[in-house]
Amino acid sequence: MSTTAILDAAEYESRLQRYYFERAEEGRAVRVGEKEVSEQAAIVARYRDLFTRPQIDALHREEQGASGDERERLYRLRKTCEAGVIAAELAEREDALENAILAARVTFRGEELPLRSATARLAVLDSYADRDALGELERAGSAAFNAERRTLLESREQLEGEVTGDPDPVRRNEEEKGISLAELERVLVAAADATTAPWERMRDHWFDALLGPQRDEVPSNAHVHYLRRLSPLESTYTKERAVEICLATTLSLGFDMLAIPNIRLDLEDRPQKSPRACVIPSNPPEVVHLITRAQGGLSDYQAFMHEAGHALHYAGVDPRLPYTFRSISRDHALTEIYSYIFEAVTREPGWHALHFGLSDGQAEESAQATVFLEALLYRRYTAKLRYELGFWSAFDEERGRSERDYSTLLTEATGIRYDPRNYLSDMDSGFYSADYLRAWIRSAQLRMVLLREVGDDWWRNERTGEILRELFLEGTRPTSEEIAARIGYDPLDTGPLVEDLSRV
Repeated sequence: MSTTAILDAAEYESRLQRYYFERAEEGRAVRVGEKEVSEQAAIVARYRDLFTRPQIDALHREEQGASGDERERLYRLRKTCEAGVIAAELAEREDALENAILAARVTFRGEELPLRSATARLAVLDSYADRDALGELERAGSAAFNAERRTLLESREQLEGEVTGDPDPVRRNEEEKGISLAELERVLVAAADATTAPWERMRDHWFDALLGPQRDEVPSNAHVHYLRRLSPLESTYTKERAVEICLATTLSLGFDMLAIPNIRLDLEDRPQKSPRACVIPSNPPEVVHLITRAQGGLSDYQAFMHEAGHALHYAGVDPRLPYTFRSISRDHALTEIYSYIFEAVTREPGWHALHFGLSDGQAEESAQATVFLEALLYRRYTAKLRYELGFWSAFDEERGRSERDYSTLLTEATGIRYDPRNYLSDMDSGFYSADYLRAWIRSAQLRMVLLREVGDDWWRNERTGEILRELFLEGTRPTSEEIAARIGYDPLDTGPLVEDLSRV
């Protein structure tokens, strides 16, 4: 009987790098339409030796004998191995659920649509009534899978507790992120409360402007994608100019993205290409893909800038760092700092005036629309974190059978009616909501540093690029909280964020 070889940390890291590269390149080919069939399963099968319980134990032993950065590197390799073991054991069931959702259809106005396409359609439907009708079909269609989602969630939670040795999901995630989720929740809720008055003024204005005066007092979440696209402003923010203006914007910061060979741009509008912008860091810093497909509207510009932040971070990593510190982080809170700071350029009135020929008043209005969207998302994610903390704290008893206060918290926070049936489909794994929220705090702090050290024109000044390059060099090694120390802030100081979200 053959046995799988146990790799030491150096061998494991090298083989893991090859595995991630192959999977990333395969995913990219399917996403951009170069391939119609994914062969991820074959790649996973070739590298199945990477994810075994004996391998976890071996990495853990090495970790316990190390210190400093080496201990941190080994910790991340072990956690990656744990995640791989869990994913492998649940892959067949997760694929079955994913394929069932992909196969699901809804019939809207006599047309049969894939359930997944309904969300994209909601962003471009101009009729309020049509969005309400399609939104209800989408919610009902998605909720039909809640039983499968719950049983899979229960299985994953049991398996994670077994593999990691910690049965408490909140404590487990706090250990991995190196934070207190309760403390984070406390300061986030306080920041949301502090910005309620300006938020309500923005919300009433933009709900009327974007949804029309005949809207419901509390619109359903069917309208969120339409709001986020700022569809009525589409004639100003055309898809034809999105790439040109975003490249000019990054160039003004000192990043000529057309001349950075590490970043492979795929900006073509092909029918088979996914419309969702993304970055695929196949092998940072050498191979980083930035993929966009403009659809029209300001969201195209924001998505490009967001992904440019990710791409420049990964492409700017010091190549001398170990692979783990070039590619693997404890969570998503670090790299989201840089995507948020690049996206923040689109909230500057001067950017709108410079690139779109708007008057000062028009530019202010457009910039305020982006602040409105930022505040909407911040409040939504703060409410999501509160809900998820309650959900997981009670999971041992409730096993995910109750929607708890999902609808109440999100509806009160946003003024948008969230259906309680969404309580499982609107659940990010690993408290991803906390990672986004930490990045919101940090990017607002970083913007204040740039305003102080560079000036009001930070959004078009090469000095900004110089400061960011220094941060990019550290790769994925630091945590979001360590970046706060680098730039002179307490990690939980939400003062800059409150100021950002109060710009009416």
